[in-house]
Amino acid sequence: MSPVFLTQVELAARWRISPRTLERWRWAGEGLPFTKVGGRVLYSLKDIDAYEAVQRRHITGDGAAIAAGRGFRGQEVDGPR
Repeated sequence: MSPVFLTQVELAARWRISPRTLERWRWAGEGLPFTKVGGRVLYSLKDIDAYEAVQRRHITGDGAAIAAGRGFRGQEVDGPR
């Protein structure tokens, strides 16, 4: 049976980031929800999967330049392809 929760260290390893990054996100109110049991911080796999799905991108930026009809170096474009 696979775990329902990951620890901070397990999630950091999954995402290849520092555990301190997760600590900083919690302190700043960023990132994903967490559960605190005793002194342990746990992340639900459901929340992790949902967060990863929302972070998925098809382009690097937010798409504002293309939506505004501007392409590379402000050149006019026809719109999203």
